[in-house]
Amino acid sequence: MGAEASGGGPALRDLVREAEISLLECKVCFERFGHRQQRRPRNLPCGHVVCLACVAALAHPRTLALECPFCRRACRGCDTSDCLPVLHLLELLGSALRQAPAANRAAPSSPGAFTCHHAFGGWGTLVNPTGLALCPKTGRVVVVHDGKRRVKIFDSGGGCAHQFGEKGDAAQDIRYPLDVTVTNDCHVVVTDAGDRSIKVFDFFGQIKLVIGGQFSLPWGVETTPQNGVLVTDAEAGSLHLLEVDFPEGVLRRTERLQAALCHPRGVAVSWLTGAIAVLEHPRALGSGAYGTTVKVFSASMQLIGQVDAFGLSLFFPSKIIASAVTFDHQGNVIVADTCSQAVLCLGKPEEFPGASPAAEQLCRWPDQPQALSGRQASHRQVGPSSAFSFFSPDEPPSVCVGIYPSSRRAGLPG
Repeated sequence: MGAEASGGGPALRDLVREAEISLLECKVCFERFGHRQQRRPRNLPCGHVVCLACVAALAHPRTLALECPFCRRACRGCDTSDCLPVLHLLELLGSALRQAPAANRAAPSSPGAFTCHHAFGGWGTLVNPTGLALCPKTGRVVVVHDGKRRVKIFDSGGGCAHQFGEKGDAAQDIRYPLDVTVTNDCHVVVTDAGDRSIKVFDFFGQIKLVIGGQFSLPWGVETTPQNGVLVTDAEAGSLHLLEVDFPEGVLRRTERLQAALCHPRGVAVSWLTGAIAVLEHPRALGSGAYGTTVKVFSASMQLIGQVDAFGLSLFFPSKIIASAVTFDHQGNVIVADTCSQAVLCLGKPEEFPGASPAAEQLCRWPDQPQALSGRQASHRQVGPSSAFSFFSPDEPPSVCVGIYPSSRRAGLPG
């Protein structure tokens, strides 16, 4: 290990990267600390550390009064001091920090690996962001959040290019945005939980269309390759396709693609295959907690793959609660996990772990095995896969259901 670290191997690069993210980055502006004036790390009296530029931005111009952005303790700009431990760490890791970006660029990306391409936002810029989308023509990023202007459009460098949609009761206002998408002709579509409507704007923020009265709680929204709009209704448990004449601001047709979904929220479409992924959030029996189920339908709305939190737990070491879903350019399903604060690649829908219908109820509520008619559950390993046996207390195992990749779907004995 020492030889690997001294030679600048993966262990050292991982250590430097972790230190850079955890210790050497201002958590307000997300810029790396440095020795030059504006980037110097400054200690606040409460013990939190921010860069000098953020101290100047947060302090009152005359009184220099400011609040810590993390604990809200009041202080003054002149009460701050250089954070010597961080400055010393910058000196110790200086050469490694300069070499790490070059090494990362030279190393080829392995399949299924994620690399942070860009980060922006930070404290005061975005407030509880709930959805984002990429404009296919301009490459700009559109984010909806709880700030004064509900929709923010960022350029490729992370600067705010435009914002619109104030909170209010007017048609062009947005009360509580849940999700956003950008159409092929650069119209911005937002789901608004405040008045349970879908609102369409042009890219400059002018209202084009308000679709209300048709949904119980419109949540997820996504653009199809044909420039249609997919919308999930979390309360009605349905998935809809909207055909809109965006230049004219006219809704042409609404089609319900799926019903009987369980609290659907996020939705995504693969531009490679036309497959549609939906995130369900079923409520666990006997508790107020929600789980996660990822369902993927073909372009003809045939179910081609599904997996829930219990099935995912057999392949990942921690509990997974997915908050967003998308496809990559190869058709793999990608989810954001709020429990581990990670982005996970689930692979192709056809390769999802499958479960027979008898196991579906248990998979939906993995912490409630007693829900299956008083039967108990035991877990055992079967080679590289897992199997579950449900049995009555006084009987030998009577039902065995395996959860395997789709090529080894288990069945029930007669």
